[in-house]
Amino acid sequence: MPRIEDYALLGDLQTGALVATTGSIDWLCLPRFDSPACFAALLDTPDAGHWQIAPESGGTCTSRRYIDDTLVLETEWVTPEGTIRVIDLMPPRGHAPDVVRIVEGVSGAVAVRSTLRLRFDYGRVVPWVRHHADQMIAVAGPDAVRLRTPVPTHGQGWATVSEFTVRAGERIPFVLTWHHSHERTPAVVDPEVALRETLDFWTRWSQSGTPVTGPYRGAIVRSLLTLKALTYQPTGGIVAALTTSLPEQIGGPRNWDYRYCWLRDSTYTLQALVSAGFLTEARAWREWLLRAVAGDPAELQIMYGLDGTRRLPEAELPWLAGYEGSRPVRTGNAASDQLQLDVWGETLDGLCLARDSGLGAREDAWDVQTALMEHLEGAWDQPDNGLWEVRGARRHFTHSKVMAWVAADRMSRAVRTHPHLDGPAARWEALRDTIHADVIAHGYDQDRGTFTQSYGSTALDASLLLIPRVGFLPATDPRVRGTIAAIQRDLTQDGFVKRYQTTESDDGLPGGEGLFLACSFWMVDALHLAGRQREATELFERLLELRNDVGLLSEEWDPVAGRQLGNTPQAFSHFPLVTSGLQLHAGRPHRSDETIRATRGA
Repeated sequence: MPRIEDYALLGDLQTGALVATTGSIDWLCLPRFDSPACFAALLDTPDAGHWQIAPESGGTCTSRRYIDDTLVLETEWVTPEGTIRVIDLMPPRGHAPDVVRIVEGVSGAVAVRSTLRLRFDYGRVVPWVRHHADQMIAVAGPDAVRLRTPVPTHGQGWATVSEFTVRAGERIPFVLTWHHSHERTPAVVDPEVALRETLDFWTRWSQSGTPVTGPYRGAIVRSLLTLKALTYQPTGGIVAALTTSLPEQIGGPRNWDYRYCWLRDSTYTLQALVSAGFLTEARAWREWLLRAVAGDPAELQIMYGLDGTRRLPEAELPWLAGYEGSRPVRTGNAASDQLQLDVWGETLDGLCLARDSGLGAREDAWDVQTALMEHLEGAWDQPDNGLWEVRGARRHFTHSKVMAWVAADRMSRAVRTHPHLDGPAARWEALRDTIHADVIAHGYDQDRGTFTQSYGSTALDASLLLIPRVGFLPATDPRVRGTIAAIQRDLTQDGFVKRYQTTESDDGLPGGEGLFLACSFWMVDALHLAGRQREATELFERLLELRNDVGLLSEEWDPVAGRQLGNTPQAFSHFPLVTSGLQLHAGRPHRSDETIRATRGA
């Protein structure tokens, strides 16, 4: 089975596909990110659905790359008989989702095989297949897929197979189109036109922001393209990752569904997009955020569906073996029902940033923010599950209290600096000061000189690195310096930062996890804020080395096996890459409520 880092991303701004170095698309959900997969080999075997185009001799590719600043992938095989190139893309969505694959002969004459196994409902449903002169049609219940190609296709081993030879200068296209089985057949897509238009779309988009230059340009732009690809265009929501159930530990049970939108991502999302000049996307995310949180503030969730759906019931899919035997495979996410008080702070911090970044005002936005703040006034001192979604007993997590302070700070400052905004600024300032004193009194270990994960505990937590980033204390404060030193000493492995010391009592699950990559980016920012630029730069450049060959990061890193872990590509890894990279290049540290502008020059 390919490693997680062996996969490249395709996307059409409503769903996405993962293509392995073997030329096999092993993950694709249609028609949306959160729809049941029709290719689920990623979580089982090829029998769960995949589509491979490669030389008949098989094997991994010789090389691959994205064409310039686009999401069009080129994969090459150099064989004794010659060289072929497979060009993969998903055109930005028109009426129906399409996957276009073009096999190009570069030299010689190479025998090629296409094997398409469609398995709807996460590998569970085998469709009824018919072959015609110019297309294959597969239907099962609500799903219908058509494959068009000029080369003959035939059924073999419950798959649709094409075997042909491609010579230098030849181009053999394949177009796969999904539609509801009760609807009329979508218009035929011209593969060469689709290629040109897709290249043009991504090129224009990548050039529409503020130009990014300097030593980290390639990594920053690729991360921005990845974030755009994880955007569900109809609503502006951005999914945490393309996948579900890729494990935090190979063979372990910490396998979650990340095809949803987390409020915690809001500030990072807005800062990354605004900093790089992508105001349209930032505005769309802000609008999604306001729609999602509307309603009773007491019922604020940590996460929502692509369209703001609140109910995300968690279920297991026992017929799938899991990635490298990592069970169970899950859909939905029970963490949506948890109490995580930090999301009130992250939401209000993000909306403050949006307002101050010139995204325009919504008349009802301030009313929503005021309602959220008023609820938090009566709830901030309650125990919660914390930002890591711990499924054990609730605690007084230090980070949750710090983010409650952020909420009171941003709301009171908004009233003081924007005359048209009405609110009890003095009361919120008093609450801000009360929370600050509470955290210093109960979340700081005087004997060890460090903040702790929760009140009364001795454990450390990577989220403590955000204390200077949100402005709770400056990075030069001795208590912050002590916290950075303690985390470097006791919560790192191979120089990278752990979330916290995982124990079975945290969530009732055995085993451990990899290193959560965002935490190391937080260390980059903390070091940078503390004036330790050399250390910050060294750590950032080490993190860049963990990206795969096409610039993608998953959620976690296994420093022992030297491989990526967790769902991929992970937005929460790419957001901080953008903000940290821009900060380092600009040479100016920033807080979460400040905008980093992309800069020119090396």
